[in-house]
Amino acid sequence: MESILDRTDFKILAFLQNDARLSNKELAAAVGLAPSSCLTRVQRLREAKVLRGFHADVAPEALGIGLQALIAVQLQKHSRPKVKAFWKHLHALPEVLAVFHITGEHDFQVHVAVRDAHHLRDLALDAFTTRPEVARIVTSLIFESTRKTELPKL
Repeated sequence: MESILDRTDFKILAFLQNDARLSNKELAAAVGLAPSSCLTRVQRLREAKVLRGFHADVAPEALGIGLQALIAVQLQKHSRPKVKAFWKHLHALPEVLAVFHITGEHDFQVHVAVRDAHHLRDLALDAFTTRPEVARIVTSLIFESTRKTELPKL
């Protein structure tokens, strides 16, 4: 993505990453712009796909999620069609929160959210080990996690 962002764009992004519910008027005041100018900038950031969406941070327990895990997946074979097929399969699973195609001993790290240990076992057996692309999985339970809401400005 080739985009030239100025200091004001970075301020807008920082405020929105911390609170995407800010009204345009509040955001404009926070970054020192007229509301119309702020709205134009936000629209430009959305059109340029710099702003890809706005999300609510929901407590997992409220949705019946009692356990999260990382599943490291090693593929049988590294062909583009096999990788694409597995990628598509993972994104269709409702329990999958994030997928990372990585280097090293494993080919994927998959972040999943499930009800409990039985649900995790069933997911591993039914959605991972039955796949012809999969050679091996290693599951790690997540005891605790935190996530930054703001990306670093590099």
